[in-house]
Amino acid sequence: MDFYELDSFIKVAETLRFSKAADLRNMSPSALSRMIARLEEEVGAPLLDRDNRKVLLTEQGKKFLAFARDAVTKKRDLTMEFSQAKDTVSGDLNVYASVTACYTILPPFIKELSKKYPAIRLSVQTGGESGAFNAVKEGRVHLAVAAIPEEGNAAIEATSVIKTPLIYAASADGPWTKLYGSPQDILSSAPLVLPKTGLARKRFDKWIKSRNVKPRIAAETEGNEALLAIAQLGLGIALVPRIVLENGPYKGKFVIHEAGNALGYYDVGFIRKKEISGTKNERKILTAVNEVLSAIPAL
Repeated sequence: MDFYELDSFIKVAETLRFSKAADLRNMSPSALSRMIARLEEEVGAPLLDRDNRKVLLTEQGKKFLAFARDAVTKKRDLTMEFSQAKDTVSGDLNVYASVTACYTILPPFIKELSKKYPAIRLSVQTGGESGAFNAVKEGRVHLAVAAIPEEGNAAIEATSVIKTPLIYAASADGPWTKLYGSPQDILSSAPLVLPKTGLARKRFDKWIKSRNVKPRIAAETEGNEALLAIAQLGLGIALVPRIVLENGPYKGKFVIHEAGNALGYYDVGFIRKKEISGTKNERKILTAVNEVLSAIPAL
């Protein structure tokens, strides 16, 4: 086995999807499947349970994943030690962010990081904001852009960047552009496109329960971009943070209906583990991240 194979196995284990992992490794799913089969043959144990619908790690696969991560990390650190000056902060910084965050919150951070620490390489994983907290908690990424949890967490450090209200977005070309009255009137007038999980859904469910309202739900999905894609079809109005509509490709394509103070604001920013741990090089990178975040102005 070699480090390319180990890294490929890590991608499969983290995504639990051959198609997704193959895209990340720039290879075909069939080639990746053959590579994993060779690894299983070499170690003499099944690493994955797989069928047409899902992929799961076996108990041997979980142990092998820990070995693979440790080997890849040590190889990377050793290579950097041999090739870089001792006082240079370099290596990979894994970041989780939504598509919206990539063109709103991340650019000032990346600019400052590149200026101070040009040898740090960013690896960005995109996804819905509801997945950000677990990505940090489970150690899959070092840093994430997300709505900061209201209840807080003793193990998580948060840096607020912007506060943005939740609103209802209607396609500018759709049938729901002219809705009037209170948020409850608006809610009763149009079908809704809602996030399946996350802070916005928790607040929404709590609010309708307190008002004894039974909304018409047209669709539920993950991620603000997916919500807006459905709303743009005219199927309903989407519950999203206002910042999503004020930047990037959605600007001018939707009409905003205020959700009122009942659903409150999103406090959006960076989250990461409070404890700086890992290899010596990882600790240097995380310390550099904290330094850069302290210099990022609020929007």
